[in-house]
Amino acid sequence: MKMFLGEYQPNITEGNRIALPKKLRDQIAGNEIILSKGFEACVFVYAREDWEREWEKQVDNSIADPKTRQLKRYVFSGAADAVLDDQGRVVVPQSLKSYAGLEKEVVIIGAGDHMELWAKKVWDEHIAKISGELAA
Repeated sequence: MKMFLGEYQPNITEGNRIALPKKLRDQIAGNEIILSKGFEACVFVYAREDWEREWEKQVDNSIADPKTRQLKRYVFSGAADAVLDDQGRVVVPQSLKSYAGLEKEVVIIGAGDHMELWAKKVWDEHIAKISGELAA
């Protein structure tokens, strides 16, 4: 089982490219990944086979269920296939970059079964909020 851990701070370069840390990308079989809207202002990054397995579980409910339809629309319309280049870089689609407010300073976090891309300022605020809630 893969376990994506840690926090990294690469920059987005020209052409919306970001290099995934070697420690994280070494856990991806091959070079195919899926980028998608996260549930907060972040971008999910999944190895392709993990994405397929995870979302099969999540949307296995009947299409007659309104919440299932909404989840499918949200997740799949905001997802994109991507390929890591030889240096472990990936192009972040403009729609996802805009959704997460990604600018030059980015934080990549390991989130267990996947990675997440966050705008540094948004991540700093989010982790401070989480820390406060957990301390309460």
